Amino acid sequence: MKVLVLNCGSSSLKYQLINTETEDVLAKGLCERIGMEGSAIAHQPAGGQKVKELVPMADHTVAVKNVIDKLTDKNVGVIASLAEIDAVGHRMVHGGENFTSSAVINDEVLKAIEECNDLAPLHNPANLIGVRSCQDVMPGVPMVAVFDTAFHQTMPKKAYMYGIPYEYYNKYKIRRYGFHGTSHDFVSKRAAEILNKDRKDLRIIVCHLGNGASVSAVKYGESVDTSMGLTPLEGLIMGTRSGDLDPAIVSFIAEKENLTAAQVVDILNKKSGVLGLSDGLSNDFRDLVEAGAAGNQVAKGALDAYAYRVGKYIGAYAAAMKGVDVIAFTAGAGENNAEVRAMIGEYIEFLGTNIDPERNKIRGEETILSDEGAKVVTMVVPTNEELAIARETARLV
Repeated sequence: MKVLVLNCGSSSLKYQLINTETEDVLAKGLCERIGMEGSAIAHQPAGGQKVKELVPMADHTVAVKNVIDKLTDKNVGVIASLAEIDAVGHRMVHGGENFTSSAVINDEVLKAIEECNDLAPLHNPANLIGVRSCQDVMPGVPMVAVFDTAFHQTMPKKAYMYGIPYEYYNKYKIRRYGFHGTSHDFVSKRAAEILNKDRKDLRIIVCHLGNGASVSAVKYGESVDTSMGLTPLEGLIMGTRSGDLDPAIVSFIAEKENLTAAQVVDILNKKSGVLGLSDGLSNDFRDLVEAGAAGNQVAKGALDAYAYRVGKYIGAYAAAMKGVDVIAFTAGAGENNAEVRAMIGEYIEFLGTNIDPERNKIRGEETILSDEGAKVVTMVVPTNEELAIARETARLV
């Protein structure tokens, strides 16, 4: 089966065409600046060179048509016609309490997703635009919604409720939902496979450490806690997001700077995290590691705060699960930044992780970092959310 995986943003569309029988990526690409001047598509067939060209794309429907054109192009295409695409898998950011698993898209499902728009006003509407654009261009092709939040719907109430008046949960469903669920599910499964064990027999902490970052506690196959909350702003210090803070800070900054609450939240999302802590130097951990090694104390301080927060969450989740068997690092920094992993490793060595410095030098490879005598196996497991979406799509259709 050939599955087209789409991840739609408000002005972008990422795609991969995956053969789910071999799990090979046949082609991938990105449409950007949709609806804006300078819109372009970058397309790369497997084993071929990336081609990029400026193409006017007034909306996502035009973008989807361009994706199909590239996939079927005589020179850079990988299929003969649209008929070879058996299904489409859509990344959906928020499924609220409506979805505990992936779902085949129909009118009822679309309506239920729309009901979650208030919970993810920047993401869900864009995801829905992608679905409707595909329906216009590919009528009759089955489609599946795969939700970032679904994997975490197994969290117990004690983990997802906030300490606010209960009426706000009843009225508005204000609670912790968590995100990156597709990645946490994929990585925890793969970690168990690498160890030749059943995930249902393990307590696994997954550290998804990219520009957006989250930690999850996966106890015997189910997510029982995760660091992101109602929105992706809660939890770890991230690339540009603040993570946990005293909520009174919002009104304090608003009053001091003469800003609205929405403007302060925008700052917390886009100008905070290690970018803010490094005084605007960078949200890229490679830059911060390099600057810190060169003696930049502000950059080093940002990294210290980041590693401390991750280590603290790992310790908390070990307590929540009454123990931990496996810790898995994944995503950009988790997979590729040995220095960041080493800094976090100093906080969790009390668990018996025994991370070997030589093994920790790897980048982007499945690797067990702990030595043979470790009480807790620590490892790097590259995530693959697109493959996870393709698998779910193939399973359902």
